[in-house]
Amino acid sequence: MTPAATRPHHTLSALFLAVAMALVVGSALGFEHVGGYIPCALCLEQRTPYYIGAPLMLVAAVISRAGGPSWAVRGLLAVGGLLMLYGLVLGVYHSGVEWHWWEGPASCATSADAVTTDAGSLLGDLSSKKPPSCDAAALRVLGLSFAGWNVLASAALAAIALRAAARR
Repeated sequence: MTPAATRPHHTLSALFLAVAMALVVGSALGFEHVGGYIPCALCLEQRTPYYIGAPLMLVAAVISRAGGPSWAVRGLLAVGGLLMLYGLVLGVYHSGVEWHWWEGPASCATSADAVTTDAGSLLGDLSSKKPPSCDAAALRVLGLSFAGWNVLASAALAAIALRAAARR
């Protein structure tokens, strides 16, 4: 085992990644619950790497800080990097669907969050809420949709995670 003091870069990288991943997915949830944007099926799928990655990076930080085996910390950082690469691919795919470069999946016309679970509002919601389509960007900022911004975030986080994993 290597003391944590000799590899603080692993601890700091893992902590940074955990916080950054939580902030990215937290922002998506904020746009949904505060901003009123209903996510499409691909939007929801793009959150999965963050839901898995953030706690995984916390585990890596704890193992690193406790002086656990370097190979375990580096392995977890590598898994985090691969999760972000998966998120990047999902973001590119979704962006392509939004720009009509290719077709989206059949599930693009539905979203589980589009209808309330409140029985009193169910009939009203069925007629008033339409699930978003994956091929229409809900919002563009500086020309990028949420999926486009996810591509950039995923690429940056993947690079940080994989670089930290490769560092001894």
